[in-house]
Amino acid sequence: MSALWTARTVAEATGGSMHGAFHAHGVAFDSREVGPGDLFVALKGTQSDGHDHVEKAFAAGAAAAVVERPVRGAHVRVADTTEALVALGCAARARTQAKVIGVTGSVGKTGTKEALWQALDRKAPNRAHRSVKSYNNHVGVPLSLARMPADSLFGIFEMGMNHEGELAALTRIVRPHVAIVTAIAPAHIGHFGGLEAIADAKAEIFEGLLPGGTAIIPADSPFAARLYNKAIRYADKVMTFGFSRDADVRVVDEVPARDGGTMVTARLPGGTINFHVAAPGRHWVSNALAIMAAVEAVGGDLAIAGLALAEMPGLPGRGERRRVAVEGGTILLIDESYNANPASMEATIGQLGREEAGRRIVVLGAMKELGDQSDALHAALAGPIGEAGISDAILIGEEMKPLAEALEGRLALRHVPDAQTAIDSLRPLLRADDVVLVKGSNSIGLSRVVAAIAGGTR
Repeated sequence: MSALWTARTVAEATGGSMHGAFHAHGVAFDSREVGPGDLFVALKGTQSDGHDHVEKAFAAGAAAAVVERPVRGAHVRVADTTEALVALGCAARARTQAKVIGVTGSVGKTGTKEALWQALDRKAPNRAHRSVKSYNNHVGVPLSLARMPADSLFGIFEMGMNHEGELAALTRIVRPHVAIVTAIAPAHIGHFGGLEAIADAKAEIFEGLLPGGTAIIPADSPFAARLYNKAIRYADKVMTFGFSRDADVRVVDEVPARDGGTMVTARLPGGTINFHVAAPGRHWVSNALAIMAAVEAVGGDLAIAGLALAEMPGLPGRGERRRVAVEGGTILLIDESYNANPASMEATIGQLGREEAGRRIVVLGAMKELGDQSDALHAALAGPIGEAGISDAILIGEEMKPLAEALEGRLALRHVPDAQTAIDSLRPLLRADDVVLVKGSNSIGLSRVVAAIAGGTR
């Protein structure tokens, strides 16, 4: 296996000075994630300084480090390690001939990115690369690029933002051939003046498109025209997707599948395709249309993409479904613990309402960064909860108080301060044939609830 980076290529990319020869096969900036042969980039953060963990990185098998001061072991010394990481990402992007796809949106980024990777990796095994986890910010995106092998044929990169201008900077590093906006919703609305400002910030992804590039936008969004007007300034081609009859990639027919997914017939500019989306929910049908549009745009195989969508499992924290043993049978645990905003909350609660269940139970954590609209947006979830036939709700966090008040007297309700109290409240509640949805902003720590319940509740 050829090296991802050598002392010489790192020094050339960063303008740093070499101290010892090395060949690195991976890149990491978290010493806890360093593996044998990795290049460790010692970033200075607000909470910790990576230079304090260089020895730990070498002990874990790091081949070398990128640092701002001398260390024992092979290293490249630079003036600023954060800038060096960006430089590595830019160098990796410059040396590859891969078709690159950038993905953003208020909801659906990670799932869309993962499904695209599954589809393109099946076409070109071990030649498709993507961001791991949700590494989608000013350090995660350069890291993901720096990890891309030079001979990759496809690269898929998730890009996020919570302030104006952030995506503009990221997309100019990624320089995509295809840029996708999955949806516009009031995520991080506390940092913006309204949904129009969020749409404008998401549309920044088009600014990095390479000549001849393709923009893919949601036809059903109220901001479709706003996105289109920005996209057409940078894209050679704009494709719309959705349920609208005017969409370039649209649903002709959709039928619920027995596994909770959806059988879809979709029309693309080149013809009609039938495929199965294993992930449940109409929002996943929408994501699948964007995926098909992108696969076609980079010369992928639509039939193979359909197989990937049919077989793609739910992601931990983002829709993973687990059968958990309880006395007398099992429950279905739906893990949406990683993140939440009003749009994704409504979509997943709506899907819960379509699940066959003895009882439908929600464990919902507060939604963050909603600013002065927080109370109204939390309270508004009472409608979807009522329509979904929820019997029991455990609400976590002070921000959930308006929703608790809106639901008072309508179902069995517990409003608790933290994840541990939620666990204690949920354990004795469960019985066979329940379906339990766990969803909230990541900072609430609902992954602890999932782990506790998935471990068994006898």
